Amino acid sequence: MPKRSDTIETVLLALELLRRIPRGRMVSAPELHAQLSSAGIERDLRTIQRQLEMLSEHFEIERDERSKPYGYRWKERASGLALPVLSEQESLMLALAEQHLRHLLPASLMKSMDGFFQQARTNLGADAGAGGRRGREWLSKVRVVSTTQPLLPPRIRPGVFEAVSNALYGNFWLDVDYNNAAGKRKHARVMPLGLAQQGARLYLVCRYEGYDNERTLALHRIAAAQASPHTFDRPREFDLGKYDADGRFGFGDGTRIRLTFRIDKDAGLHLLESQLSADQQVTALETEFEISATVVQTAQLEWWLRGFGEQIRAIRRDALPTRH
Repeated sequence: MPKRSDTIETVLLALELLRRIPRGRMVSAPELHAQLSSAGIERDLRTIQRQLEMLSEHFEIERDERSKPYGYRWKERASGLALPVLSEQESLMLALAEQHLRHLLPASLMKSMDGFFQQARTNLGADAGAGGRRGREWLSKVRVVSTTQPLLPPRIRPGVFEAVSNALYGNFWLDVDYNNAAGKRKHARVMPLGLAQQGARLYLVCRYEGYDNERTLALHRIAAAQASPHTFDRPREFDLGKYDADGRFGFGDGTRIRLTFRIDKDAGLHLLESQLSADQQVTALETEFEISATVVQTAQLEWWLRGFGEQIRAIRRDALPTRH
């Protein structure tokens, strides 16, 4: 029975390697070892090297021996292995996911998916058939656009996102060196609870060790981060959706108000299409709209109101009872 089990494990490892060997570029044994480890498949590097040597002898796999570590890829016109392959639709979805979700997925998961992303890129490449061409054209036909002045994302130091996302994924305590907006540097151990992308910036919601309130740290202000081997029990009362709904990412404290204002019709027309709240009320006057809506009081709201300049007037903020 042990021999049968070892044989099955060897076959499964070979299948995983064959799925992850790309066509358009070389991949090394250490890279494949990292991909498998990220996917939870633990094998030592030497085992993977032996498997790659065997596979290159029996399949149409090219091995580049000009320098170490050796590189491997499917030969240009190789038929590959008759394993389930990505369809046109799956390739397109993966290509879009790689573009727009790379900062919302754990770095270890993105790394383990590298072989599939590579296959998706190949399927949509210049050498693909009509289906690949249509998918490639679709990528140039859709775009996520900013509703504000576009900004380049701030630089996140190497290794920070990987440490943060992996600690968040595994519920590990995280040690960080953080520079706040005033330039003060602090070392702390934090409990990572959520990750949010706001425009071009990424924010970590966390609790400092020994505290029960949440803080928001900008990833680009983290000088260094390292996941601890120790896990924590995620607080059941914490809800990232509610944290967002309470205006925390807009620099608010959850206080809700009834906001009323008058705005020129040309400036406020879009608010009839994209409402401020589900209970928004609009009265059309001769040259302006009077709008009333229940919103969270935040600094972001004040910036938004000031952005209309003289086109907005008669602003009133009525406090609402606190919700429990």
